[in-house]
Amino acid sequence: MVKGNAIAGQSGGPTSVINSSLAGIVAGAKEFDGIENMFGMRYGIEGFMAEDIIDLGAEEPAVIEGLKTTPSSALGSCRHKLTEEDLPKILELLEKYNIRYIFLIGGNDTMDTIHRIEAYAGQKGYDLTGIGIPKTVDNDLYGTDHTPGFASAGRYMALSVAQAGLLSNDMKKVDQFVVFQCIGREAGWLVGATATGKRTPADAPHIMCFPERAFDKDAFLAEVKKCYDDYGFVSVVCGEGITYADGSPVSASQTKDKFSNVEFGAMGGTSAAMAIHRMIADEFGFRGEFQITESLPMCAADRAVQLDIDEAFMCGQKAVELASQGKGGVMVTLERVGEASDYECTTSTAPLGDVAVRAKPMPDEYINDKGNFITKKFLAYVRPLIGDLPEYTKLNYKKVKP
Repeated sequence: MVKGNAIAGQSGGPTSVINSSLAGIVAGAKEFDGIENMFGMRYGIEGFMAEDIIDLGAEEPAVIEGLKTTPSSALGSCRHKLTEEDLPKILELLEKYNIRYIFLIGGNDTMDTIHRIEAYAGQKGYDLTGIGIPKTVDNDLYGTDHTPGFASAGRYMALSVAQAGLLSNDMKKVDQFVVFQCIGREAGWLVGATATGKRTPADAPHIMCFPERAFDKDAFLAEVKKCYDDYGFVSVVCGEGITYADGSPVSASQTKDKFSNVEFGAMGGTSAAMAIHRMIADEFGFRGEFQITESLPMCAADRAVQLDIDEAFMCGQKAVELASQGKGGVMVTLERVGEASDYECTTSTAPLGDVAVRAKPMPDEYINDKGNFITKKFLAYVRPLIGDLPEYTKLNYKKVKP
């Protein structure tokens, strides 16, 4: 066992429980004699290269405990893509601060970063143990049953769609449809999670558009018409990265730059929700709304799931335990045991090299044959994570007779 200092960092978009993983790392470091000092890199690996390093061990215990229920990324984040030119600088700083253990909390790109840093250090003869801790609300990391952050984001979206569904039903004489857009470029886990608040066929959502399935405009509009005829309003949930069969994004603008690249967002593009909104309005003349939550599900601590907080902390602690055993080059994973009705979860590992190059779309068995809604198998998977949702009262609408 090599004695030295440890450093932790956070990368990419946050979650409402990412800081709980950080708290788990700090707590675990205090129990491991091999770690002399516990540091933190401000703004991820980019901040580390600028030597923006803090002493996490100097923080009061109450502050570390408070991280469990604090949203966003306490250390600050970045989306820096590691280059070959960065590696010598990083190794120089690891040696300068005698850092022998590095923990990064993040998604695929983060796992690639830590994998490359550890491999480079090994090539240069520097003893370094790198462990990844999973994080993403998209739930698309390979090798883990689910990711810390997904359950809380799923609950956020499920509550939002269920509550707005009540509003849409009551306001259907004014607005005949609503479109919700979920984050997740290539995976529809959050799209599917919005169905957990649905009690009856009339309840929102009615139609789902998954990145895993090609968007068929004609079939979609036919389903919109059917739902409107059945319920008097339509609730649609779509992934931000849905595409047509030819691979072109539904969100694509017709505006192109001087290089013939389609422009998006502020550059003249649109969003999937806005594009779908326009389709429905143009086809049927309906008035409707679209909701794009963007980063809100990533940082809504008021809707965080306690299970999610606890599992994120567990992942942080497990990372240090693995480091103490010299088991580097892996990401901590969550492994489900037992039946769905008796949920239990433990930890395992996946090689960093595998996680860095793979994504985890929703399995076919979780999406119905039409490709526009989830199956009972998905509900069995997701409900233990999100927990019970409130049931809302409905009037009986008993008409008064003259």
